[in-house]
Amino acid sequence: MDRIDAMRVFARVMERRSFVRAAEDLGFPPSTVSDAIQQLERRLGVRLVQRTTRQAVPTLDGEAYYRRCLTILDEIEEAETIFSSAKPRGLLRVDVQGTQARRFILPGLPDFFAQYPDLELYMGEGDRLVDLVGEGIDCVLHAGEPKESDLIARKLVTLPEVTVASKIYIEQFGVPTSWDALEGHRMVAFRSSATGGVLPLEFKVKGVLKHVTLPSTLSVNGADTYTAAARQGLGLIQVPRYGVEDDIANGVLVECLPETPPSATPMYAMYPRSRQLSLRVRVFIEWVAKRYVTVGGQAE
Repeated sequence: MDRIDAMRVFARVMERRSFVRAAEDLGFPPSTVSDAIQQLERRLGVRLVQRTTRQAVPTLDGEAYYRRCLTILDEIEEAETIFSSAKPRGLLRVDVQGTQARRFILPGLPDFFAQYPDLELYMGEGDRLVDLVGEGIDCVLHAGEPKESDLIARKLVTLPEVTVASKIYIEQFGVPTSWDALEGHRMVAFRSSATGGVLPLEFKVKGVLKHVTLPSTLSVNGADTYTAAARQGLGLIQVPRYGVEDDIANGVLVECLPETPPSATPMYAMYPRSRQLSLRVRVFIEWVAKRYVTVGGQAE
């Protein structure tokens, strides 16, 4: 086994955290995978993997070597595609907020895999901005303007937002008539996962954003719970339109103050600046941008 193949074996062991599962993925006997790692360790003069009864855990040297292997393997893949019509292959690691995964990505995956049958997708869920390099993630889909970072951010779409309340709420508190006449109304408070603070309601008035914080009896930090609380009549909320379209159509939720909507939420694909953008990441970003537009986003 040459050095490049050994790097591929090592990378798969790190991804699967198991010699046996890596061997199954690659179609090798477990002994072949074990021998390849041992040869790497002898060549480098360091221990790369701490073997336990349950999993293969990288050492500090192993973590560093794994990141370098990913870079090298991505560059090899990129170089080979210049001179061939090869399709992307291998494991693609992405991170996306769970509601968006279920709404935008999962329904389209059968077509995606039909188009790229040699790709395997690992999709992590979270509301935080992950450490892409440290966690071995290829790409993260991020809602909102990204903060300064060493990541490249490509804007995909913007997602229109709406202000809504349930019929139960409106029967009790009335229909809001103006963004600046909300006395007596309340909101479900959404707490930022980054700061822990409550986010105010936002209204675009003649191109200028106005912010209003209303009294609340409930604060949450999860998107699904936020919407569920509004359905129970606990207050006004502001969310991407795609997430409540069915509720509005069914009369469960009512759109309020449509003439002064919240600003749209931008969606970004973010990936490490330090790594070559591999073919598999590139085709995924192009595909997911089209998915967002198809399901309700506004193209850039």
